[in-house]
Order: sequence, then C-alpha cells, then structure tokens
Amino acid sequence: MAQLTAAQVTASIEEMAPLHYQETYDNAGFCVGRPQSEVTGALLCVDVTEAVLDEALQTGANLIISHHPVIFKGLKQLTGNTCTERIVEKAIKNNLILYAAHTNIDSVRGGVSEAMAEKLQLRNRQILAPKEGDSVGFGILGDLPAALPAKDFLQLVKTNFNTPCIRYSQPPATAISRVAVCGGSGAFLLNDALAAGATALVSADFKYHDFSDAGNRLLIADIGHYESEKDVLGIFYHCLTKKMPNFAVRLTKNDTNAINYF
Repeated sequence: MAQLTAAQVTASIEEMAPLHYQETYDNAGFCVGRPQSEVTGALLCVDVTEAVLDEALQTGANLIISHHPVIFKGLKQLTGNTCTERIVEKAIKNNLILYAAHTNIDSVRGGVSEAMAEKLQLRNRQILAPKEGDSVGFGILGDLPAALPAKDFLQLVKTNFNTPCIRYSQPPATAISRVAVCGGSGAFLLNDALAAGATALVSADFKYHDFSDAGNRLLIADIGHYESEKDVLGIFYHCLTKKMPNFAVRLTKNDTNAINYF
C-alpha cells in the first residue's frame, strides 16, 4: 500500500464536513504539522492532551485527529507555561501532526448532533437551526419513538449517554416527545428549540439563567460537554476506515474529559 499523506487521510473527513462549514471563530484543520507529510497511523481523540501525545508516540501514529483544536486562540509564545504551549512544543519536537474537525463536523448531517439523535432513536429528523439549506446547521430536531414522562426521559438520556449526572430544568407538564439535541455548547439554541415546538433540549454548558428562561415550557437536559461529543470518535473512525480499510487507525485509550465528577 502506498504511503498516505496527512492531507489524503483527512480528506475523507473533509468530504463529509468541509472546512468552510466551520464558524469564523473556529480553528479546524491542521494546527501543527505539514499536510504533505507522510503518515504512519492516526490516533483519534476529543481533546489533545500530553497523555494523548505519549500514546501516539508509543503506538507509532504520527497523526492525531481531534474534535477540539489544540490551538483555539492565538499563541503569542511557546514557553511551556501552559498546557497548550507544552502540547504544541512536544508535537513539533516529535514530528507529530495535529488536525481538528470541530464546528464543521458539528453542523453537518451525520455529524456530532446526528450521533446524539441516533442514541435517542429520534425520528423525522431535521436541522434545528439551518444555516445553508436543509443539510447544514446546528442541532437536530426529531421525535421520540413514544412520548415519555420527564423522569423516564432523563433516565433514558442518562443511560444512553453514559453520563454520571444531568443538570435539568423544571419539565413541562406534558410528556417529552419532540426533542432537540446539540453536541457541545448548545444553550444558544434554546429559542430555536422552543420555536420548533421541542419539549426537551439535550446539550451542554447551560448557564444558571438559561434554566429559568426555559420555564416549564421545555426540559433542558445538560449532560456535559464531553459526554455530548464523545461519539465523534466513531464518526472519525467510520470516515477513515470506509475510504482506507487498511490504514492504521486507533481510538485513544485516554479519557480526555477535563471535568471530573464527585
């Protein structure tokens, strides 16, 4: 098998989620390393950590594909004083290539929110907040196979997303049937979910007053940022192995969730 370049490998992801779909504040794509460098294997993760770098070196993978870009805000120095600086410095020293697919894979059908909808077996799915036709945008809206009381719905979410806790708002008086989901920070979709007639919004990173704003019109279920996005690894894996079945692809064995629960 001919040696692949990093650009050839990541093209299979960009075919599904083109980089021009990313938001203006984002930094998806190659963060460290040259796209034309030959790759020996890929390691998939949600977040790049120092432990993930060590894992890549141990397994012989020189390409790390993450959901969150390791360089999100501009770096003004490389002194090793921050985690990001140490990761970038170590990656450069060890010829590791760091690539991210973030809001571009959040906003396409088959992306992060679609994976959430699949876990809840939502039917009649559509983009919650379209930004380019009906195939690109944030969040997925759909219907549960059968309406559920709020507590039963929360138990379903807790089990299916394997989250240790859920922060939730006062539920509506009616059963939960029409559900909106969004991977990552989805509080900005609250009004869209209400306008679409959703009875629940499953996402993460809601602020205190968001729960009040929902009133008893819609159930907010905050399952955690990492918990809502971790299935991106399966999306990455499918994209890569479908096009390159013999290419060495590994899912990280490190839990990169920055949040611990007590």
